[in-house]
Amino acid sequence: MDFETFIRDVHDFPKPGVVFKDITPLLNSPEALSGARDTLLGFLNGDPVDKVVGIDSRGFIFAPMLADKLNAGFVPVRKRGKLPYTTFSESYTLEYGTDTIEIHVDAIKKGERVLIHDDVLATGGTSSAVCKLVEKLGGQVIQCNYLIHLSFLQGAQKLNGYAIKSLLTY
Repeated sequence: MDFETFIRDVHDFPKPGVVFKDITPLLNSPEALSGARDTLLGFLNGDPVDKVVGIDSRGFIFAPMLADKLNAGFVPVRKRGKLPYTTFSESYTLEYGTDTIEIHVDAIKKGERVLIHDDVLATGGTSSAVCKLVEKLGGQVIQCNYLIHLSFLQGAQKLNGYAIKSLLTY
C-alpha cells in the first residue's frame, strides 16, 4: 500500500514556513488504518512485547491497537500534570524551551520488553526522554516506531542505539 497518498501536506501550520504532515486522511481510511497497523506490527519480526508505550497525544491512536494485537499492555506517557497517579518525569529540550513528560511509577516492571510508538519522529527529544523513563523503570526498549520519520531534522541521532522503524521517511 502506498501510505504516502494518505498523508496530507498542510503548509504554514502550526507556523509560517512549516509543512505539517497530516495523518488524518490515513486515519479516515479503514484500509490504510489497518494496513499501517499491520506494517508497524511487521517491523517487530515476531519479537515479543510486554508493553506498548504511546506518546501524548497522537501516539495514543496506534499504540493501543498495537498492544491489543501483541497481547501486551498499553502505557500512556503524558505531558506533565495529566496523569492521576504517582509519576516519574523527564524533561527535554525543544527548539523554543523545555517540556516535561511523565509515566506512572508502576507502568513498567523490571525486565519488560517495551515498544515505543509515536506518530512522528522529528527532533527526537520526546522519544529520547521516553526511552529514559522506560529504562528508569527497568524496562528494555526493543524498538521505537513511527508513522513518519522527518529525517532532515536528525532526531534519530538522539536515539542512537535504539532500533527505529517508520512507515514513511521524508
